[in-house]
Amino acid sequence: MAIECSGRAGRTGGPGGPGAPGPDGPPPARVVPLLALACGSSVATVYFAQPLLVTLGERFALDPALLGVIVTLTQLGYAAGLLLLVPLGDLLDRRRLVTGQLGLLALALLGVGLAPGAAALLVALAAVGLLAVVAQTMVATAAALTPPARRGRAVGTVTGGIVTGILLARAASGVLADLAGWRAVYLVSAAFTAVLALLLRRALPAVMRSEGPGGAPSERPGGSGRSYARWVASTVTLFAREPLLRIRGALALLVFAAFSTLWTGVARPLSDPPWSLSSTAIGAFGLAGAAGALAAGIAGRWNDRGLARRTTGVGLAVLVLSWLPIGLTGRSLWALAAGAVLLDFAVQAVHVTNQTVIHAVRPEAGSRIIGGYMVFYSAGSALGALGSSLAHAAGGWPMVTALGAAFSLAALPLWAATLRTAPPVG
Repeated sequence: MAIECSGRAGRTGGPGGPGAPGPDGPPPARVVPLLALACGSSVATVYFAQPLLVTLGERFALDPALLGVIVTLTQLGYAAGLLLLVPLGDLLDRRRLVTGQLGLLALALLGVGLAPGAAALLVALAAVGLLAVVAQTMVATAAALTPPARRGRAVGTVTGGIVTGILLARAASGVLADLAGWRAVYLVSAAFTAVLALLLRRALPAVMRSEGPGGAPSERPGGSGRSYARWVASTVTLFAREPLLRIRGALALLVFAAFSTLWTGVARPLSDPPWSLSSTAIGAFGLAGAAGALAAGIAGRWNDRGLARRTTGVGLAVLVLSWLPIGLTGRSLWALAAGAVLLDFAVQAVHVTNQTVIHAVRPEAGSRIIGGYMVFYSAGSALGALGSSLAHAAGGWPMVTALGAAFSLAALPLWAATLRTAPPVG
């Protein structure tokens, strides 16, 4: 089988540094785990508010019907960052970009924690969403730092950090808010983010610029706003020109729609009889899916062996099968736990494979490609959340299960299309 995940990373390292990491040598051992930790911490900030909505509504006298605006603004900020900030990873020095965005994210989190009124709170939350996309820049950074033979494992490790951050964010937010108040959630996160910025400034190579195939400098626009606009618009152009990017983006949309269908809707059957679980218990139950984060590292190793297409196919088959035990939620919590582990395992296997494959299409445009890909991720998450609510209103948990299975089944023809698409050549 042809190797889909091959490609060239940009050369990195300090000027003339003899031991600097590049496409022919691995990065320092501490860099990739540190990037994984920073990615998980950054993405978690987007989800902190979800278990705090009622508390925030009471504190800032918000109408209950407007509580959703808190989450919506954060997500809108995140979507804007994917299009406007992530492409800068192909234009600017990634070391400065990553550490600078982390520093600004720390300030935005501080703004949320100290917000005196509703307007300041909403503006700060939108800024948190905008700057949290630094996680995607760090994924591209990990890929660029690592030679092709080990790139899948590096991307898998960093993506595993993101998955863990998403899964732990709600539980950590609820526990810390109970112990020290909701403001402590954001103040502690601001301090932690600032520390990570300093650590990464020391750990990353002194100069990290994207380069084209063969180590040649990549084409960069001038400093004018018009050139920057063309640079951002080139993300759309890349996806228009490369069928593999569109196929993998559509796969991301469908698998994350299935993911969001489960985790948005599962609170309803768990809070209703016969289980009648408390909110704390429901949040803790979601941690069962954390076992799925192990798929990121496994999928990365399979990709390094040239099994990207097979990994995708196996992941999608497991995703479809996961809805069988999930459908038994009303009878057994063990069945739901097993289904959640299978679903998360499958989603992360496909997600890691997607990112490894698309980076190899145009390594010099890795940040723009990953940013564009994550727009599909965001769209799928929103579609699954909306669809889950409507499905439960229409037919209860059986309808939610049917919707999740439908999203999963719809991804199989797209995977078949990858068998007819020529893989990128390193």
